[in-house]
Amino acid sequence: MSSIPAQLHPAVQASLATWHEMIASGDLARLPAMVQPDAVFHSPIASKPYHSAQAVVLVLNTAIQVFEDFQYHRQLASEDGLSVVLEFSAHVGDKDLKGIDLIRFDEQGKIVEFEVMVRPLSGLQALGEQMGARIAAQLPAFKAPA
Repeated sequence: MSSIPAQLHPAVQASLATWHEMIASGDLARLPAMVQPDAVFHSPIASKPYHSAQAVVLVLNTAIQVFEDFQYHRQLASEDGLSVVLEFSAHVGDKDLKGIDLIRFDEQGKIVEFEVMVRPLSGLQALGEQMGARIAAQLPAFKAPA
């Protein structure tokens, strides 16, 4: 581990700037252009990941509608500058939650992998209920065959 802070790859830096703009505006219309076709989404609720850009876009567009008072707090980068960890807080109904988004990009700044972790359990359960009510019927199509 080096003591020199990690620098983001320029394409990743540009994509993250766009991501933060979209989150601030509540409009993820530019997201599909930022996601690789074979991207993977790791849910804090599901044990197996969802595959495809469509899955990533569906889940993130739904999450932005479910979260209230969503805010990012810290950003950490990997040594290769292609991965970031974004710490966030939000509310879902009357439940508070904290979490992290782990996002891996390719060298063109496209999202390759998006993983979300959330705590505490009560916040995760509230998130799962709200997400499930909105998109549970659509998600099985994006699971990889066993």
